[in-house]
Amino acid sequence: MRWWLVAAFLWLLVILTLSEGQATKKPRNVDRRAKKKRDGHGPGRARSGPSKPQKIRLLPGPTVPEEPGVQQGNTVFLDSYKNLQEQHSSYNVIPGKQGQCVFQGLTMFDQAAWSPKPCVTCLCTGGRVLCDEITCPIVHCHFPFTPAGECCPVCMESDYVLSLDLSGDSPVPNDPEDPVTPLTQEEIQKIIWREEKEHREEEQRLKKKDEARKMRRKQRKGQAEKQRKIVEEKRREEEEALRLQVEREEAEWRRLLEEEDRRRQEKRRQDEEDRKQKEAAEREAREAERKLEEERRWQEERLREELLAFVRGEEEELHEEVEEEVWLRGDVFVMPDKEAEEEPDLLPAPIPRPPAATEDELEEAEEAEEEGEEKEVLVNRADLPPGCDISDVTLTCDNAKLTYFPPLSIPELKSLSLEGNNIPSIPAEAFNGIPNLEWINLKTNKLTSDSIDPKAFKGLKMLRRLYLDGNLLEAVPANLPPTLQELKISENKLRGIQENSLEDLSSLVILELEGNLLSEGNVNPLAFAPLIQLSYLRLGRNHFRTVPQGLPKSLLELYLENNLIEEISETVFNQTQNLNVVSLRHNRLDETKIAPLAWFSHRNLESIDLSHNDFYLVPSYLPRCLVHLVLLGNKIERIPGYVFAHMDPGLEYLYLSYNRLDGEAIEPESFFGSYHSMVELCLDHNQLMSVPSGINEMTNLHFLSLNNNNIRSIPDEGICDPNHSGDSTMVALRLEYNFIDPQRMSPTAFSCVRSSSSVVLKPQKTK
Repeated sequence: MRWWLVAAFLWLLVILTLSEGQATKKPRNVDRRAKKKRDGHGPGRARSGPSKPQKIRLLPGPTVPEEPGVQQGNTVFLDSYKNLQEQHSSYNVIPGKQGQCVFQGLTMFDQAAWSPKPCVTCLCTGGRVLCDEITCPIVHCHFPFTPAGECCPVCMESDYVLSLDLSGDSPVPNDPEDPVTPLTQEEIQKIIWREEKEHREEEQRLKKKDEARKMRRKQRKGQAEKQRKIVEEKRREEEEALRLQVEREEAEWRRLLEEEDRRRQEKRRQDEEDRKQKEAAEREAREAERKLEEERRWQEERLREELLAFVRGEEEELHEEVEEEVWLRGDVFVMPDKEAEEEPDLLPAPIPRPPAATEDELEEAEEAEEEGEEKEVLVNRADLPPGCDISDVTLTCDNAKLTYFPPLSIPELKSLSLEGNNIPSIPAEAFNGIPNLEWINLKTNKLTSDSIDPKAFKGLKMLRRLYLDGNLLEAVPANLPPTLQELKISENKLRGIQENSLEDLSSLVILELEGNLLSEGNVNPLAFAPLIQLSYLRLGRNHFRTVPQGLPKSLLELYLENNLIEEISETVFNQTQNLNVVSLRHNRLDETKIAPLAWFSHRNLESIDLSHNDFYLVPSYLPRCLVHLVLLGNKIERIPGYVFAHMDPGLEYLYLSYNRLDGEAIEPESFFGSYHSMVELCLDHNQLMSVPSGINEMTNLHFLSLNNNNIRSIPDEGICDPNHSGDSTMVALRLEYNFIDPQRMSPTAFSCVRSSSSVVLKPQKTK
């Protein structure tokens, strides 16, 4: 309020001052108006046209001050150029260029003019710079104004200033000669009140607008906070569900690992027990053999003594008979035998032949003695190193801490095991003393490709099996015997298989090359061509991205688990029509990366393992003769209808555990084509809400696993068909870890199960 009163007082003072000034200048204004009228610019002309804009009268102002910081150099500011001829150049003259000037680093020609800043004009004359600055007169007014493009300020008329303040127009200088009508105090007061009222209304409008804006902002903030809380709660729930799922998966994985570890320990324990039993049996056999040998020798000695006693008895009887005959015939003189007298000690007394029974016993004793002598000779010839044991034709030196290949000379030896030692090399003459070997085990040693002599295995004409797992080989050993039927080089560092790496191995049936560095880039497509009898091939734990090419036609089983295989083309199995088993576990396959005709027309492919890949659907175009399908550990969310309908005679074993099957994943026609052939069906560890349709129509089903799902009830006809009059076929039914209440189960729900003890219902999940 005070501000408006001060402004009104100032405007009143301005109006009074201007009124007095116009009264003194009225005659001059009259003359000027007359002149304007003669020139056609008077008020009479203005009334016929549009309203004349406010004018600003330009009056001389004060002198423009010099800007600080500007380098003037040899510059003289003059009021005019009247005495230019009297100025003479004394410096700033460029040598050789008389009359030119230098101003602020710029060279100016003689008589050149320029304006370094507004209202200042400079001239170069005779090598000297002269500048003229406009001098403005002093203006006696309250509102001086400098128009754009002018140097001196002018006065602004009060009536224009008042109208500008009330109307809001841009400032335009008034003509000082125009008349000014002063406002009365009442008009000024009305204007002030009106402006105050408008100001209050504007303040109220702005206040309401600000309150509304604050209210909207508060509402938006509340909505945003509410939405944020909802999102946060949802995210928290998802994280909790994910955490629980991860914990469940980790617990299941740990359980599986523990079970696997338990199985391995049990297997190791069983193997250890078997080994101990085998060793004990061998010791018992050797002890029994030793006892038999002692018994045989004792019996032989006893028999020899009996024979000698018998011979002596016969001789004594014969001698007694002769003496008796001499004494009975005293009249006869008997001449002694000359030959006996001449050579009494040259020949031993004749031994009579034993009876028939005694002769058979002697022949058996002689055969046993000959066998014992052969074994004694075999053992005596084997200069065995410490930790080795020989039994019949098998020499075992497992884990004997050998650091060299032992020199052996046992031609009768058939099997040699040197597993778990530190043997670094195999010389060329290593097998010269054991040329009849049929089986060699060199697993877990320190052998490299360069440390095996190319001629080491060449002389083994009867070798059938060769085990080289767990060494440091980078290539297949050269010059392997053509009689080889089984070759194992797993867990090495094989970097490739050349075209001639497996040549001359036409008798090879089993080849295992797991755990190496093989891929489709370093395996020649013709590498397997010589293996015309190969039936069993293992290439797991390598770096294959596709199924290797050039597989032999005779192949029956192919194992490619734990590789990087991403696709299966249409032609990859064209040459292997006899293939019966394919394992592609732990790869990167999905239903879109298998060509429709990859194995659809195969007539012998009965087992496929696609566990732990990236399948979201059960793949289509499976082989017609398929019997065994494993899809564990994928991301399968749906079993399409009629996916098994083309199979003949039908799928028998289907494993879909550890997937994402839910209540809408299985259609009524999903198992069409396998109702009369399905023997075992595993749907455990999924998200099923109820028993899938079609199970009650499987008349030959023996094993059904539905455990670890979200099933809450079992309908009467969900698993067993009440109209089926045949014998019960189901042997095992697993329903534990669901949400089933056993108290609410119908007595006829499991009528097709042979025994109630075959149904596993406990434990169940808690709600």
